Amino acid sequence: MYAHIDAPAEPLRVAIIGTGNIGCDLLLKVLASPHLRCELFAGRRASSPGIELAASHGIPTTAGGIDALAEAADRIDLVFDATSAKDAIHNWKILEGLGIPVVDLTPSHLGRFCVPALNLEECLTEQNVSMVTCGGQAAVPIAHCFSDASDGPLGYLEIATASSSASVGPATRANIDEYAFTTQDATHEFCRVESAKTILIINPAEPGIVMRNTIAVPASENIDMEALRVSVEHMEKRINSYVPGYRVVVPPVVVGDRVMVTIEVEGRGDWLPRYAGNLDVITCAAVAVAEGRAEARR
Repeated sequence: MYAHIDAPAEPLRVAIIGTGNIGCDLLLKVLASPHLRCELFAGRRASSPGIELAASHGIPTTAGGIDALAEAADRIDLVFDATSAKDAIHNWKILEGLGIPVVDLTPSHLGRFCVPALNLEECLTEQNVSMVTCGGQAAVPIAHCFSDASDGPLGYLEIATASSSASVGPATRANIDEYAFTTQDATHEFCRVESAKTILIINPAEPGIVMRNTIAVPASENIDMEALRVSVEHMEKRINSYVPGYRVVVPPVVVGDRVMVTIEVEGRGDWLPRYAGNLDVITCAAVAVAEGRAEARR
């Protein structure tokens, strides 16, 4: 989203806690950003692939987790939390007291929801920003389009997300309930809808499937289809500006008793193969927030 800006004289100094799939993919995107500099990659297992990845790039690492990160607080401007919903609660208790801003990539919903295409500017001064979930980043903006194209609150909206099993790590699997509830909460916050439902499908197919999200409402809802098409086209361009692999594959259409839109997110292939767009959609969004903070302090 901030690809057009000049790099700040001094990049924003960031730390990443959590060395799983999301943390590793995020690290590689931070390394590619001229606006950010990774000062510490923190986990709890010295031999983890993530720690080895960071070390291979010359990034300081620690297996001391949040305690070691807190000791380095004087050289950190922002922390990305890529752990789990449970660990994020513990981490926030420490980081809040230290006054360090946090971009939370877990479904803990401790801070303000941020979907860059919808409310980036409003989130740049928040100490804790919640990146919702991967499905939330991909689908909630399109749900917002449905809301805007309706002449009143929607009665019901459904989000169904399918991701490759190989791209869904242990922390995400342990947080399935939090994933569903947090995505639904964000849908209610950003959309006028009375009832929302989130479905997550973890597909074991080999080779892995590209992340897909279908957003649907009953055909009985009073949707202005032309307004919806225009809104979805605009939203696709906004998100594609910071998530390059984001695209609409089924534009607004009436199928039976539903109005639906399907989107696909293909990854850059930084950490996992390109089918793992569920990593890219949330890590790219998190980087957009951090780069926005870097630009705001110029």
